[in-house]
Amino acid sequence: MSYCLNPYCQHPNNLESARFCINCGFRLLLGDRYRAMQQIGQGGFGKTFLAVDEYKPSRPRCVIKQFFPERQGTTDLARSHELFEREAIQLERLGNHPQIPELLAHFEQDGYHFLVQEYIDGANLLQEIGQKGAFSDRQIWQLLVDLLPVLDYIHEHQVIHRDIKPQNIIRRRNGQQYVLVDFGAAKSINANDLVHTGTSIGSPEFVPPEQVIGKATYASDLYSLGVTCLYLLTGVRPADLYDTEEGLWNWQPRLVLPVSTSLSHVLDRMIQGPVKRRYGSAAEVLKDLHHPDLLAQLAAESATVIQPQPLVATPPPDLKPEPTSFATTRMPASRLNLSDRWVCTQTLSGHQNWVRAVVVHPNNELLISGSGDKTLRFWRLPDGELIREIVAHTSWVRAIALSSDQQTLASASNDRTIKLWNCHTGDLLNTLTGHQDWVRAVVFNPGGQVLFSGSQDKTIRVWDVATGKSLLALNGHEHWVVCLACGKTADGKVRLFSGSRDATIRVWSGNNGALLQTLSGHEGTVNALALHPNGKTLISGSDDGTIRLWNLQTGHCLQNLTENAGAVYGLAISSDANWLVSGGQNKALKVWHLPTRTPQADLTGHAGWIWAIAFSQNDEFLVSGSWDATVKIWQRTSRPPQA
Repeated sequence: MSYCLNPYCQHPNNLESARFCINCGFRLLLGDRYRAMQQIGQGGFGKTFLAVDEYKPSRPRCVIKQFFPERQGTTDLARSHELFEREAIQLERLGNHPQIPELLAHFEQDGYHFLVQEYIDGANLLQEIGQKGAFSDRQIWQLLVDLLPVLDYIHEHQVIHRDIKPQNIIRRRNGQQYVLVDFGAAKSINANDLVHTGTSIGSPEFVPPEQVIGKATYASDLYSLGVTCLYLLTGVRPADLYDTEEGLWNWQPRLVLPVSTSLSHVLDRMIQGPVKRRYGSAAEVLKDLHHPDLLAQLAAESATVIQPQPLVATPPPDLKPEPTSFATTRMPASRLNLSDRWVCTQTLSGHQNWVRAVVVHPNNELLISGSGDKTLRFWRLPDGELIREIVAHTSWVRAIALSSDQQTLASASNDRTIKLWNCHTGDLLNTLTGHQDWVRAVVFNPGGQVLFSGSQDKTIRVWDVATGKSLLALNGHEHWVVCLACGKTADGKVRLFSGSRDATIRVWSGNNGALLQTLSGHEGTVNALALHPNGKTLISGSDDGTIRLWNLQTGHCLQNLTENAGAVYGLAISSDANWLVSGGQNKALKVWHLPTRTPQADLTGHAGWIWAIAFSQNDEFLVSGSWDATVKIWQRTSRPPQA
């Protein structure tokens, strides 16, 4: 079926192969590429259509938003055009985030404005509560810890969403994470906007008082998210939960299920009318959500082991702070030494935001983590005692790397800088500037004299560690550079490997920066790279949910591992090359026997996506960092079978 985009067409349904509407003659292909299949929504300023992209062989689904006001006055047309421009600008500005729909195209055709966005396959929370009933407090906790980092992200970009409500939060069918949609009301702000009155916008029952009079702040989004939680807990529209005579929310008597005292206090602070009584940032809310008292209260309500799976169908994550033992997923004895068992010996919960990077010092006694809370934390292995905390950057820490001489630590950040630190004293050695966008990856060459950095500006920079000077900028990727790896290949030559959102891996000379190879095959962002100790094989993990093994001599893919549930964000190989560990969207570590390339164990315990993984030099410890703001230390109780 092909659906006509002419808002005045009386018979919009057409044959799927048609190029023009049989009823009104309107063009059916938008931009000669996108075909609307059915209308799925309508509002005061336009319509939304489910569509397909006919440029791609698989004809993936997407969403077309047509901006066309119901009323045709000059003011309404201008408003429609304003919303179109605003949403396009905001989506492009926010770039790529797995919980924000990607902007695919925006243009004008036949006198109408259109946006084309990523299609999010799943139900919104209004639909979900209608199908499954009210949420429990543990499900609300999971919702908040999943969505607050998204708000932190958009606020970091000086954007206020201004229309958070159940209809604008969708849970992906695959992966189960929440996605924040509809940025038509979003506003970009600067310092002047914080004191000047703007336009009132948003859904009335979910907006705070200051937004009604056009003075929205970052805290306004927290209020709307808090009110959304009240609705999900009670199933009662917000207008019926607010006592207008007393000027207070009266939601507790309408609860379907009990809510812990500590979580109630968090929600009450989120929905305070006066801005100064409310949380000032998403990070502040996350900090309280990870308070030991709150976690203990939620954990005490259930003695079962709780997994972060779909709402209602299964309980939310195990919130116990104590170390937990996790048995392996059993495979045939020929594939697995049944005495092997991984134990989570420590859960380190000092960070106030997600943990994106971890490294283990070669002495097997020091662990370093980098976080969205802008800090580096140094922990002692194996007991997890905090040794040092450094407020390292003015924005999120995205990546860290340790030099081969174990003296220098490099950290990369959204503030567009790389910083070099004395690993033993924590002293700042140098700040490297030159990238024009977020720095997402860093890696030292084997000798430690050269540092490579990858950025959203699509370049890789080569730095002299001793002087801090930029030696070279490598161009070639068509989108963000997301991950890097460096090492010696089987022929003894130093090679740099880069993974990108353009779905390719590029191989560069580690000496002169010459582009040597481009490895293609992934169908999504390449998030993680690991070089096999033999120097012959490169391993990559991607948004497409696969892990690929590449023959570096031929550039061919040796094997495509597809047993992952969701995107792969982290990879690590043990020093003896017997074990590969992957982590990502499904919130579990998957342990692979690398010589046979077979999955051997799933280690669960994290309540959020796993971004970073590292082995200790002696392979006794495995470390993981997660969106849930924790670092976990895992210990293997016996040696693996030899290949």
